[in-house]
Amino acid sequence: MIPTNLLTALPPCDPTSSEWVDQLLSRPGVRVERIVSSGQASPPGFWYDQAEGEWIVLLSGAAGLRFEHESHTRLLAPGDCLDIPPHYRHRVEWTAPGTATVWLAVFYGADSPWPSL
Repeated sequence: MIPTNLLTALPPCDPTSSEWVDQLLSRPGVRVERIVSSGQASPPGFWYDQAEGEWIVLLSGAAGLRFEHESHTRLLAPGDCLDIPPHYRHRVEWTAPGTATVWLAVFYGADSPWPSL
């Protein structure tokens, strides 16, 4: 069941399990997900290289996001958002342990009616 409030009905915080992903909306060219992290990070050496663009906003918690072409980690706090273009290699360095880090992610394809969100 899709939650009516993005910050309620959260899974238990367990850094040993996978992130929790709820697909909230799926339409041609666009998909919206709520992602709940609790200490998870990208595996060492792994970089996301997605065919879709991804617009993210951090709703709660904290995270470190790194782009391959940058030497530093971007620190994300609630309210921070980013538009990640297709094939822009990135990784999640860390998410806050012991608390829910809630992301809203909007994935959009090259054939999306919007040039960028």
